Amino acid sequence: MVSMTASSGRRVLLAAPRGYCAGVDRAVIAVEKALEQYGAPIYVRHEIVHNKYVVQTLERKGAIFVERTAEVPEGAIVMFSAHGVAPVVHEEAARGKLATIDATCPLVTKVHKEAVRFAGEDFDILLIGHEGHEEVIGTSGEAPEHITLVDGPGDVAKVEVRDPSKVVWLSQTTLSVDETMETVDALKEKFPQLISPPSDDICYATQNRQLAVKQMGEEADLVIVVGSRNSSNSVRLVEVAKLAGARDAYLVDFADEIDEAWLEGVSTVGVTSGASVPEILVEQVLEWLSQRGFEDVEIVKAAEESITFSLPKELRRDLRAEAAALVEQRMGNGTSAE
Repeated sequence: MVSMTASSGRRVLLAAPRGYCAGVDRAVIAVEKALEQYGAPIYVRHEIVHNKYVVQTLERKGAIFVERTAEVPEGAIVMFSAHGVAPVVHEEAARGKLATIDATCPLVTKVHKEAVRFAGEDFDILLIGHEGHEEVIGTSGEAPEHITLVDGPGDVAKVEVRDPSKVVWLSQTTLSVDETMETVDALKEKFPQLISPPSDDICYATQNRQLAVKQMGEEADLVIVVGSRNSSNSVRLVEVAKLAGARDAYLVDFADEIDEAWLEGVSTVGVTSGASVPEILVEQVLEWLSQRGFEDVEIVKAAEESITFSLPKELRRDLRAEAAALVEQRMGNGTSAE
């Protein structure tokens, strides 16, 4: 679906890569496989990924999304979302006699392990991220006494550490690359001995999608980002588009949210989607634009992606039997010990 002609004077620049990253693909398939393997309901702590369409689709198949572990009935199966959870959540699940499936993105798990390692070496850890985001809550929970949240460059002035020679920064995986490095530069100015993580924390997919938007933003009058408002990486794409030169950029969950007034005076529309967005939603946006004269589509290719992650190991076990055994064990302990 690549056209280099623009006879109507109206064209669409379509970002590549866009949509599902390997971690999201893994998490969504994990819910579907769990429902197929164990039957409904499968409880999921928090939204499995931040996308309204995906959540609604999985709910129709039998997934039940909850905000707290305590909402899951004893003896049930609960899955942890791609954003990861703090150790206390695993402890809550154990106390509730729940069988668990951990669908945390492996790249988020990497940041968790870095936090544990640096805390073990008694470093102060400056975690760059957005307060209240599930990923930040999960990472902070790995070493709360060592981690200080830095929510952008404006937070740097108030950061205090015990020993300026033992400070390291980590980051939420879905941030804007440019804003993160701006924060890092400000931190290094304040703490010249600040150590960087052994590898880049910002997800490869986040970086690739931002790079494609930067390339299209130079030419696009308008950029439409398909994604949900609670999706950090989708929100960042809107910001990146504007900084790259797009006159306007908007975030929509569905094609019918696009306002025709946005097209006034527009000849080039850029289209992309966040890392938790299925391709069907992008296709619907392209069809909407086509019906309004934007029929010529050019691909803006920023990178190749071939990364895949294996499914959670828990899907290879009989979790229903494990959950039943946990409940039976609890009842047995209650009878003998109490």
